[in-house]
Amino acid sequence: MWRSFIAAILGALAAACAQLPPSPADIEAKRFQPVPDKAVIYVVRSPMDSDEAGVLMLDDRFTLTTLRGTYHRWEVDPGMHKIEGVGASGNRVTLNAAAGRIYYFVHTVYGTMRMGTTMTALQPINEAQGRALVTQSTLFP
Repeated sequence: MWRSFIAAILGALAAACAQLPPSPADIEAKRFQPVPDKAVIYVVRSPMDSDEAGVLMLDDRFTLTTLRGTYHRWEVDPGMHKIEGVGASGNRVTLNAAAGRIYYFVHTVYGTMRMGTTMTALQPINEAQGRALVTQSTLFP
């Protein structure tokens, strides 16, 4: 009897840890397809990053939250674009985006539950690093 009960509990715990399947948008974004008349920007948070949320702004118009192990994909018009951290360190990257190109950035957030976000960093990374991090991450809406 106890063996059946313990087996049922262990089975329930294992099922609770199962990951959900990726969304269609996540699958499409991980194909890394360029868009002929747009530039594509991926911003990714490392799976080994802080649990604290980070906030970024694109061109002073779009605000998004980043979480550990997630990424965002933006399609933008060619030209100058500004990606800026909001809050702790407010760092900024300016990008002259070209049509048909893909750009990758890693957003790192330092902090603890007790202290909150204490510092952030936004850095361009190469395609191999970007693809590897995005592949390990989940698209965040």
